[in-house]
Amino acid sequence: MGVRITFETLFPGLIEPWTQEALVGRAVAANLVELRVNDLRRFAGNRSRRVDDAPYGGGPGMVIRVDVAAQAIDAARLAQPPADEVVLLSPAGEPLTQDLVERFAGYRHLALLCGRYEGFDARVEQLVDREVSVGDVVLMGGELAALCLAEATLRLVPGVLGDADSHRCDSFSSGLLDYPEYTRPPLYRGLRVPAVLRSGDHGRVDAWRREHALLRTQRRRPDLLPRAPLSEAERRRFAPPVGASEAQDDDQEAQDDDQD
Repeated sequence: MGVRITFETLFPGLIEPWTQEALVGRAVAANLVELRVNDLRRFAGNRSRRVDDAPYGGGPGMVIRVDVAAQAIDAARLAQPPADEVVLLSPAGEPLTQDLVERFAGYRHLALLCGRYEGFDARVEQLVDREVSVGDVVLMGGELAALCLAEATLRLVPGVLGDADSHRCDSFSSGLLDYPEYTRPPLYRGLRVPAVLRSGDHGRVDAWRREHALLRTQRRRPDLLPRAPLSEAERRRFAPPVGASEAQDDDQEAQDDDQD
């Protein structure tokens, strides 16, 4: 059995269908991964299974109690295998990155704590190992954020993807955005597949892909370039020192396509 991911949630029905479909469902059936979806209400401690209460100091909404979350966290840490990390999905958390999911993919057990309503009692933040955010947005709950984190992690587990090497060329795995991909038809509504990709010359194709991964990153996510593994020539062209001109001809990429 590969990595186990445990979801602690008030709404298991939001997560359970995802565990049964597509590549994730196949990975579960093949015992490559183990996914457990637990209802936080089992720790409610009352007949009504109520887990929330009004916030101290007043204000709108309800807050999930710290004792409920603490028992779920304890259960994850006492499991076999115990959770390597308990992660709280939160808009205040650190950004979810490829580096982070690569770390998670090496764990035996990852526990994800999904909030609802106005979130958890703030003391929960001191009980978890990490808080993670999927972006500068506020969702209705942590379940969708947890699924994003889980899917990004599971696709790195050996055997989950059909092609074992496919994730190595993904955006961010190489430090750059991925290069553009094309398939048939070669011409559609005046939009043409670059000729080099149909040339059969693998050396030229590799060079084109590297070039256009760099161009795409420079234009869309230039913040990635200072940390990307670039040659000296690439760094001079695509990531000049601060204060140097970083302007790139707006038509460069289209011109390159036409020339290829």
